[in-house]
Amino acid sequence: MATTMHTMHTDKPKITPKDFFLWAGAMVALYWSIFSLIQLLFTYADYAFPDALNAYMDPYSSSMRFYIASLIVLYPLFLVLMRFIRRDQERDPSRTEIWVRRWALVFTIFVAGITVAGDLITLINYFLGGEVTTRFLFKVAVVLLISGGALLHFLADLRGYWIKNPHYARMVGWGAGVVIIASIISGFFIIGSPNQVRLYRFDDQKVNDLQNIQYQIINYWQTKQQLPASINDLNDPLQNYIVPTDPQGGASYVYEPMTSTTFQLCATFNAPTQPNSHYTQARTIPMPAPASAPYASGTPVKGVDIAALPWTHDAGYQCFTRTIDPQRYPPFIKPTAK
Repeated sequence: MATTMHTMHTDKPKITPKDFFLWAGAMVALYWSIFSLIQLLFTYADYAFPDALNAYMDPYSSSMRFYIASLIVLYPLFLVLMRFIRRDQERDPSRTEIWVRRWALVFTIFVAGITVAGDLITLINYFLGGEVTTRFLFKVAVVLLISGGALLHFLADLRGYWIKNPHYARMVGWGAGVVIIASIISGFFIIGSPNQVRLYRFDDQKVNDLQNIQYQIINYWQTKQQLPASINDLNDPLQNYIVPTDPQGGASYVYEPMTSTTFQLCATFNAPTQPNSHYTQARTIPMPAPASAPYASGTPVKGVDIAALPWTHDAGYQCFTRTIDPQRYPPFIKPTAK
């Protein structure tokens, strides 16, 4: 009897740290790959079918780039780790019965089921909120196909189907790889090459600099009742302000006073303003004190506020003409000495 018990004990496959970390790493890589693929396709749907009630879009597609990067790194990692696991199983078929494998598969099925349920709840919530659109239907299809497919795949794996039919497992792996590669390539048609994204960021930085220079010009006019003669007059060491220069080469921005209240700011841009740029509409930045502030005189009036003008531009050398409204930005009144 003791011999039989000893034999039964030694027949159980031994769990090694290698087994645990291979399966743990593979599952983490898989979960994040599935999540990234779903979110990436959701982002594509938002770009392809924009929502008029949610006009803001990330001008740099940062979330899209993050999900693409995640897929590029983690899905190949998942395949490599699973390759090591499959090799161990081919050398020793008893490795298919280790507890860490069964726990990993059951937990993956659980996570896939929760993901399907959670995403469907979210999408139904949007549906009840009035979103009955092509984008909504696309997202429902994405959730059901990806999360549902993962759920069915690992249910089959738990029953040993892929071990018995390795050629089908390879076909599924290649099919998933093709879908992921196609999804990644599609992203570059939206976000452009890394060099293009960098040029767009340079353009946005230039507009941000021009906005800050405009703020300083208005403040200078309110303080001295005249426009600065040159852009260097805005430098104020006491206020720790130095006029910024073009980040792409370091050249000075072009400033030209035209009348007593009108001026131009110019810069050279790499590309036209992108549809989702922050600057297709005016961006809210701190502006000089309104008429109701201390040491200001005059009465605010309705009219065009230069702070509310957009900063859209074409590629190349572009100038923005601005006129200060003295009633909207009245000169500051200096306190009299007692």
